[in-house]
Amino acid sequence: MSELPAGILIDLDDTILDDGGCVDSCWEDACAEVATRSPAIDPVVLHETIRVHAREWWDDADRHQRGRLDLRAATTEIVSESMRKLGYDAAEAGVIAHRYRDLREERAALFPGALETLEWFRERGVKLGLMTNGAGPAQRAKIDRFAIEHHFEHVVIEGEAGYGKPDRRVYETLLRELQLDAKDTWAIGDNLVWDVFAPMEFGMYGIWVDAAGHGLPAGETRKPDRVVKSIRELVQEDGGFNG
Repeated sequence: MSELPAGILIDLDDTILDDGGCVDSCWEDACAEVATRSPAIDPVVLHETIRVHAREWWDDADRHQRGRLDLRAATTEIVSESMRKLGYDAAEAGVIAHRYRDLREERAALFPGALETLEWFRERGVKLGLMTNGAGPAQRAKIDRFAIEHHFEHVVIEGEAGYGKPDRRVYETLLRELQLDAKDTWAIGDNLVWDVFAPMEFGMYGIWVDAAGHGLPAGETRKPDRVVKSIRELVQEDGGFNG
């Protein structure tokens, strides 16, 4: 696309904020800490068991929707089930889960160049809307901590709105509030279905943030309109538009 869009609908976690890049280190530290109090626990084995079980747990769509609205409860459930699988006393599950979540919150960070990219588009009259799933308080805390709300003309948070991506009301609300036509709008995010393919069904231009560079999943026949490793790729180093 050679021209700037009239507006952009953009995801928060793992698009603007690096929220998931510290997952392994947070689990390693949380498991290691409990092992110092409970020598019978092997922190490496526990971490690996949690990693495998968490992937299975979050792959279930119903659990995913429930879990993302109360991450601490979901994480405690995952740790408890993992410890029971190993024959460990699950009494420390809540401690591990909360420590992991505390570490995730502490280590979340803005991607380099993310705020500058948002500001670059705003300075050129592009309307920005934020679309993020999760509980209202948790997502608001991130938005406030990194002082990003002023970059957006409207924010839709699942826990506040009562619906989340890929519910069509998310995209309809943002298009309406920003007074945009889908054909003049980009949608950007790391989740292929929620942030890219669902908006593309409305006629938006879909940009997938593939930060890890893994490429499309095996068997996926749909393609984003564009793939980037970070949103700062949309702006050239000399400040020009990288369309």
